[in-house]
Amino acid sequence: MLIVVTLIGGGVTIWYSYQMESLFENITTKELSAFQRAESIEKALINQKGLASYYFLDGDENWLKQIKSYRDEFKKKLNESKSLAIEKEEKNIIYLIQSEYDQYKLSRDSTIELYKAGKLKPTSSIHNQVRTQFLNILNLCDKYKNFHKDRINSAVSKAHIQAKKLRIMVLGGIIFAVSLTFFILFILLNNILKPIRKLTIEASRQSSRIFGEDEIKALSNSVTGLIKDVNHTHSELEKSREILLQAEKMALVGKLAASTAHSIRNPFTSVKMRLFSLSRSLNLDDNQRDDIDVISEEIRHIDNILQNFLEFSRPPKLKMQKISPSIVIDSVLTLMKYRLTSYNLDIKIVRKKMLPEIYCDPEQLKEVFVNFVINACEAMKNEGSITIYEEEFIAPSIGRIVNIQIKDNGPGISDSIKEKIFQPFFTTKQEGTGLGLSIALRIIKEHRGSLDVISKEGNGANFIVTLPV
Repeated sequence: MLIVVTLIGGGVTIWYSYQMESLFENITTKELSAFQRAESIEKALINQKGLASYYFLDGDENWLKQIKSYRDEFKKKLNESKSLAIEKEEKNIIYLIQSEYDQYKLSRDSTIELYKAGKLKPTSSIHNQVRTQFLNILNLCDKYKNFHKDRINSAVSKAHIQAKKLRIMVLGGIIFAVSLTFFILFILLNNILKPIRKLTIEASRQSSRIFGEDEIKALSNSVTGLIKDVNHTHSELEKSREILLQAEKMALVGKLAASTAHSIRNPFTSVKMRLFSLSRSLNLDDNQRDDIDVISEEIRHIDNILQNFLEFSRPPKLKMQKISPSIVIDSVLTLMKYRLTSYNLDIKIVRKKMLPEIYCDPEQLKEVFVNFVINACEAMKNEGSITIYEEEFIAPSIGRIVNIQIKDNGPGISDSIKEKIFQPFFTTKQEGTGLGLSIALRIIKEHRGSLDVISKEGNGANFIVTLPV
């Protein structure tokens, strides 16, 4: 009976797991990809609008070349969406976007040609017409994104319903199994254990202690085996529970990333373009240009953070190039100069010579080291120092490697949480996301390296990055 119940319960659980896997696959491989294509279409459209504005401001034809590249990107993503569209509503939206864009492109190109020929003066009516067409396309892009966002939300809701059904079925199975266990226990006590106890007592009276001991030992071994099986089953259930919780977290991350990307990244794109326009149009001294460069770098840094948040559930797309990690470290210190000054912290580099060039993604590595420096600053608050050690040596099993250590003299990490700091969503900060160190570990692993931490509470923390040459 227990075997039948186990087989039925296992079969239902496996079936539901395939159902949930299918739902999540639909979210990740189809709907999220379509949503990202809609984002790319919208981004290419906005960039065309911004570059056209730059051309009308200074007449530089390099802007027109860049408009062509974004126009090609817009057509490419739109054609991909058109070829993969299934729903009638989705096809209608793509058709409207194509139609509106053709009119907008015709109006914009005609206006540019007239500007080139010197036959047209800027008028509000011309710009209002082009702007209205642009806004119409932008609204259609938002409608296209919302279409896929609604499908994602629908799939997530179905997943929650399936999970709820699975929990109910598991609970019912547990109740049935517990009831069956008590029934078997009653039979065991009355029909098996009592005869064994009588047999043991009788055997003891007849001086057959060896036989009695063998029976008890056999029974004890059987019980011990059952206890081990129960403990193993409990451990497996705990692992399954953790996997389900992690899957729910990943679903929430995907939903949050989808809702925040449009709200945060697009305004930063406009700010970045405005800063670039100001840097070209204003007569700035060296200090002011440095300030604008730092602001632009920080905006790009925030954009990288958002991109990591969006791509957290999939491997990062590394842009590999040959560069010395020492250059990346110097870039990080330049970027963090004002933050370190505001925290009143000292930082120094222990470097005999520049590290050799390696194949890596410098932006991803910069994100790793910036994360370590920010964590050290927030841990030490307004006093302390950070030391960065760089060295190169040969490891027996790997070959030439570079070793970079970021060491601070802050409060350190307690043993109770040291094993958890690289887990996603684990944080000790009130406003932290718990993604920083987990993303850093993922980036280092993608570079075929390793990330370790040495720390004791009260003696600072030392993060060690090892990368192959």
